[in-house]
Amino acid sequence: MVKSVITTMPHKSVGHAQSIMAKNRIKSLPIVNQEMEVKGIITSTDLLEDVSESTPISQVMTTKVYTIPLYSDLSIAARIMRNHRINHLVVTDERKIVGVLSAHDLLKLVEDHRFVMKNPPTPSKKKSQRM
Repeated sequence: MVKSVITTMPHKSVGHAQSIMAKNRIKSLPIVNQEMEVKGIITSTDLLEDVSESTPISQVMTTKVYTIPLYSDLSIAARIMRNHRINHLVVTDERKIVGVLSAHDLLKLVEDHRFVMKNPPTPSKKKSQRM
């Protein structure tokens, strides 16, 4: 999970969001209110639409944001992301944003060998004797 979350507010422009995302090489930007509560999210996919740079973020952001509590199990996060076909999950603590978990973060766990594939079962010798 990325703990140093970069956010913006709904009244800012799409151009503002694009420049933040490009500068920081991120693919999602949580939209928050003054109390740091999540109000929406804008992703690189949302920016593929033909929208003017002066359009307020509130008009293009996704308001149905999937969140997960800070101390939830990682398998729950992966299940939410898979079931809802999303690539970014906002991590909260007491309704305040504390991080963003991406599909990339989950793949890194596999790459770092925290997930180990089991060997396939050994073929049975009984089947080969019957032939």
